[in-house]
Amino acid sequence: LGRMKPVIVVHGGAGRIFKEQEEGCRAGVVRAALRGYSVLKQGGSAVDSVEEAVRSMEDDPHFNAGCGSVLNEKGEVEMDAIIMDGKNLDSGAVSAVKCIANPIKLARLVMEKTKHVLLTDHGAHLFAQATGVPEVPREKLITERSRERWKKNLEPDSNPEEFQKDLGTVGAVAVDSGGNVACATSTGGLSNKLIGRVGDTACIGSGGYADNHFGATSTTGHGESIMKVVLARLILYHMEQGMPPEVAADTALDYMKTRVGGLGGVIVVNKAGEWAARFSTKQMSWAAVEDDNLHYGIYAGEKHTKPVNEALASEREGL
Repeated sequence: LGRMKPVIVVHGGAGRIFKEQEEGCRAGVVRAALRGYSVLKQGGSAVDSVEEAVRSMEDDPHFNAGCGSVLNEKGEVEMDAIIMDGKNLDSGAVSAVKCIANPIKLARLVMEKTKHVLLTDHGAHLFAQATGVPEVPREKLITERSRERWKKNLEPDSNPEEFQKDLGTVGAVAVDSGGNVACATSTGGLSNKLIGRVGDTACIGSGGYADNHFGATSTTGHGESIMKVVLARLILYHMEQGMPPEVAADTALDYMKTRVGGLGGVIVVNKAGEWAARFSTKQMSWAAVEDDNLHYGIYAGEKHTKPVNEALASEREGL
């Protein structure tokens, strides 16, 4: 069996990215892609790679995941995350977790240390304690920006739907040198959502899906719409039917838009290492690395490319 050329693709959420957030979002997805790629270059697994990339974005306050998550109606952070291994379809997810800096780490532990796929709220909290996942004070996860947004949305004439467009779920897909694929997705969910609301991110087949036979995908956008069409699995279904990643992604996004009026974005990699980053929203921050070249963009049709070592050098200088 020939060795695969490893590939990683990441997204920092589909929606509307405000001008003052653009630089940070771009730098954040680039950093995440480079980190995930270095895991692959060192012979690490696709699962390790997507976890590392997502962890990097959870720690970055520009994104609606981990630190920087949006607040629910009561002004609290409740986060969802999923990870999936395409080798054997093992998956782990958590929903409505609070006070955890890296929900993706907890999802990985659910996958590896339990017979279950999804743990929620209090149970996920007990499991985190049992497995020694450190808790952080909830203030640590709340940014000024999230609090401001929450307050604005509470005003009687506000329209939270308007603000939802700035979503920022984060995700990653990868294929490693052994030809295994994996996906990971993490989010703070919808701003001012009802307590206990769980979106697409924690749901296998909606927020993400990975199967070595076809490929892997991670989604972002309006969670309820994504769940209605089981978007991640729908894309892989189109790839099973022989569509290349980009066509499969566009076809599924079009269907979601016409059928339920939902907008979103996806990243896809197939088992041959062909990849795509597609979205029906105004913007989606994304980055990909293959063949030691970094690609990234935010706007439709935008794609910058530079050699990885050049990108790493400017990372070290602290962009």
